Amino acid sequence: MKQISALFRSTLFAVAIFIVTPPYAVAALLTFPFPPLLRYRIISGWSWIVLRLARWLCGIRYRVEGLEKLPAEPSVIFSKHQSAWETLAFQWIFPPQVWVLKRELLMIPFFGWGLAMTSPVAIDRGSGRRAIKQILQQGTERLRHGFWITVFPEGTRIAPGKRGKYRIGGVLLAAHAKAPLVPVAHNAGECWPRNGFIKYPGIITVRVGPALYPEGSTAEDVLRRAQMWIEGEMRKLNGRARAAS
Repeated sequence: MKQISALFRSTLFAVAIFIVTPPYAVAALLTFPFPPLLRYRIISGWSWIVLRLARWLCGIRYRVEGLEKLPAEPSVIFSKHQSAWETLAFQWIFPPQVWVLKRELLMIPFFGWGLAMTSPVAIDRGSGRRAIKQILQQGTERLRHGFWITVFPEGTRIAPGKRGKYRIGGVLLAAHAKAPLVPVAHNAGECWPRNGFIKYPGIITVRVGPALYPEGSTAEDVLRRAQMWIEGEMRKLNGRARAAS
């Protein structure tokens, strides 16, 4: 019965998203003349709608631990990536931000068009050094304009209980821009599985770690410390989201 209920509620959620997204995407495109921060605040309203629909229809709630650890200055958010949920929720959990993402995502109808209006750091992931150069140049510019940068170091969504290879680009950006690196762990994939249609009720925990400052350390050492903290917290969080519902 629980599976049937989750399927029914997820279907209602999908229909609601289908209805809401196209008109909001058009509204997002109309924000083009506005300053970047105002564009961001308008466009992120779509994420607020989706999060509320996820709560009302699918029973997905969340809590945040460690927000008091956030630095005062724009920083690099270095986060676990399990689902689409965090790309929505982070817009309301953290200060105004842009993401480092694959350029192909901007081609997705409606969603990608609105995403392009948020000034992301869009990279060609297969270009190697050129991608790193794009991250450093564009990311530093966004930080100087007051935006935070969200980086998913594993590069793709990873199933709960699994770990991908952590890439160093986000650490290099923090070092290049002299910005703090903020590690973040969460268990969103338990309620909103990657590539999964069915969403499950539960309470997602987002845990913010102490900021790491690249100055005086090698990029490899900072990457190692960030990875150790994130994966250590993931071991504590795994299996707790749906159990808390």
